[in-house]
Amino acid sequence: MRLLIVGMLEGYITAAGKIAMSRGAKVAHTDSIDGALNALRAAAGVDLVMVDVKLDVARLIERLKAERFTLPVVACGIGTDATAAVRAIRAGAKEYIPLPPDAQLIAAVLEAVAEESHAIISRDPAMGAVLRLADQVAPSDASVLITGESGTGKELMARYIHRKSRRSAENFVSVNCAAIPENLLESELFGHEKGSFTGAVARRLGKFEEANGGTLLLDEISEMHPRLQAKLLRAIQEREIDRVGGSQPIKVDIRVLATSNRNLEHEVKVGNFREDLFFRLNVFSIRLPALRERPLDIPLIADHFIHKYAEANGLPARPLSDGALGMLLAHHWRGNVRELENTMHRAVLLARGTAIEPDVIMLSSQVLAPDDRPAPTVPLSPISSGLRAPPPMPATAAGVGTTGLVGRTVADVERDLILETLSHCLGNRTHAANILGISIRTLRNKLKLYSDEGVPVPMPGEGERVMG
Repeated sequence: MRLLIVGMLEGYITAAGKIAMSRGAKVAHTDSIDGALNALRAAAGVDLVMVDVKLDVARLIERLKAERFTLPVVACGIGTDATAAVRAIRAGAKEYIPLPPDAQLIAAVLEAVAEESHAIISRDPAMGAVLRLADQVAPSDASVLITGESGTGKELMARYIHRKSRRSAENFVSVNCAAIPENLLESELFGHEKGSFTGAVARRLGKFEEANGGTLLLDEISEMHPRLQAKLLRAIQEREIDRVGGSQPIKVDIRVLATSNRNLEHEVKVGNFREDLFFRLNVFSIRLPALRERPLDIPLIADHFIHKYAEANGLPARPLSDGALGMLLAHHWRGNVRELENTMHRAVLLARGTAIEPDVIMLSSQVLAPDDRPAPTVPLSPISSGLRAPPPMPATAAGVGTTGLVGRTVADVERDLILETLSHCLGNRTHAANILGISIRTLRNKLKLYSDEGVPVPMPGEGERVMG
């Protein structure tokens, strides 16, 4: 992860930087808002900004939005000034970190905000074959098209390929083609010159130049407009780009990876995707299996997330009971690994007793039909040594764990879960949103609604409270 620290912070900046570096972050420093913006425009490759609350945090965030820099900002300041924390959060900062810096707090924020964990956990033969193919193609500079359902870990696989490549010491840059409006994506990819369009207040280098020497991931490439596909094709073929408003082509040295959750061959047939671009990207193709196609990995991944979120929340890493594991194996997992992660997050928070029981496994209603359910024939994980696939779940399985909930509205249960989670996280919005499996924006909207209704909402730094 790449961290940019902005401000003087009365000497504590050195300590904060050293802590971040000890956690694997690459740290850069500037003492002003203008210096930070200039660094970002020059394609400094930043994942997270940490800014002193004595500076104009609101102005920094406004400029980031105006110039379409989509990266999180964390405010920090000397002591535990609640007014400064509230002011920074209201300005748009994700979190507030009091200084002198606490190593565990900084590590937690770095992980929660930037999600720097990219390990692929697997022992299922279906996934093992995919990893062997990735190991073979990674050392080359060939383009790779990674496909699979949403939540299968396509970006994770792209990072895995980058780490195994000859470019691993250089930047890995990702751009989500589905998240950026078509009229802005060209500038995001290729950069622009000052004054080339309304809002272009300064020259900005694009993702191609930021990734120069390294790897560029075009995430959800199927969402790109056909007009821009032509310019992208030229950039990949010629290894040169034209900034918006520029007059000279710029040479770049990159490896291109792309992901899609659609069938690109079908998109080509119906005219939504250029055939020549498809073949240019599809030198190698890696399809990630859905989680239901790799059943031996379900207990292993579940166990990983149990330990991860138990440690993050200071809770015991309870094992899965046989009944809970049976529910996981029977589930269809439309959201794949992402859905499993969120399920384990909630289970860790809600579990009581010595094991994670079925009553805290909150799943959607879709389960595999008996004929579709995989039947692994080897021990599944250290969670339950020697355990094999359970018999089909009874039709009433979806109703397990509703004791105490009957008679309450969904809104009431959701409110209590959100507020208890936030209280457990000491008011930390980013941690709470991550645990709940929702976006920080959704969480803030919910909290505003509760505040408007007169319900007390924990502020950053407030301890746990008892729900009424």
